[in-house]
Amino acid sequence: MPSAPEWIPIPLPVGLAHDGYRVDRFIHARIPRLSRTRIQRFIERGQVRSARGPIERGAHRVRAGEVITLLRPAPREPAVVLDYTVCHEDPALLVVDKPAGLPVHPSATYHRHTLTAVMRERLGAGHGWEMAHRLDRETSGVMVFGRRRGSGSVLKRSFQRREVLKEYLALVHGIVSAPLTIEIPLGSAEGSEIRVKMGERSLADGGQPARTEVEPLSQGSFRGQPVTLVRARPRTGRQHQIRVHLALCGHGVVGDKLYGLPESWFLDVVERGRPLAELDDHLGLWRHALHAWRIELPHPADGRAVSFVAPWPAELAAIVALPEALAREPAVAPEALAQPPSPASRGR
Repeated sequence: MPSAPEWIPIPLPVGLAHDGYRVDRFIHARIPRLSRTRIQRFIERGQVRSARGPIERGAHRVRAGEVITLLRPAPREPAVVLDYTVCHEDPALLVVDKPAGLPVHPSATYHRHTLTAVMRERLGAGHGWEMAHRLDRETSGVMVFGRRRGSGSVLKRSFQRREVLKEYLALVHGIVSAPLTIEIPLGSAEGSEIRVKMGERSLADGGQPARTEVEPLSQGSFRGQPVTLVRARPRTGRQHQIRVHLALCGHGVVGDKLYGLPESWFLDVVERGRPLAELDDHLGLWRHALHAWRIELPHPADGRAVSFVAPWPAELAAIVALPEALAREPAVAPEALAQPPSPASRGR
């Protein structure tokens, strides 16, 4: 077997529903995209293991409570900014500015080049912070974390109850001359081969209500075409909501590979090895121009309102600068620094 750093372990706990399954059938049930033939090759190469060691036969029976580990070769991960900026930290709340391009969680392409991995490296494996929400890989901006088994649960409930105000900044194609309220239900994109792609879908067909409020801030040009800097406030939390709503209204986000190009181009990159840089060159920007700019929420320790801002990134400011009034927005509301949580309220 190759040395450990060349392999990524994928733990697959066995639940009661899979007790007694053949191991090849169990892995296929957990990871349907893997064919039984491919799984058999993994077994033959010693890449399927239990606590007792390598599993040598596809007919091996798994038992509830054990963990089957699938080893896969570590991908050659794309270069990303392996860093983040701390906007605010107290015993119950961590706020960071995530750079564009840095994924939050591991995926088929990214494992060590993720925000969770960078946090482990910087803070230690037992740092205890858990994210209350997430951002797409190419979206930059503010993210909040709470304490695991403590303030993290309080933060997540605040998101579920829609007590959190999120404001995004985006550069979009065309001229947006007046405020918009976009109410289009969203669901999985009909007819799409891309699993994560979202689109308009009626409520009767399984779509979910989605509302985004859009406010134009200033205008500029990009590659000789008009663009508008807008502030977007999502009033619901659907996947890719802002990007999809803006695209459906004819004002797609600049640089959006998923919603701004033919689907076949995106699939060429994901499945057929087309260089991602070719899409960047076509779009003229290496990231989509969406930034999580501001978040306001009840502090998880005592419920007081706090507000945090992540600065408008330089690569986007080079296209359209942030209006001066917005640029003066404080990074943290004054009361967030003036009144630290009391010891009795921490981790509530």
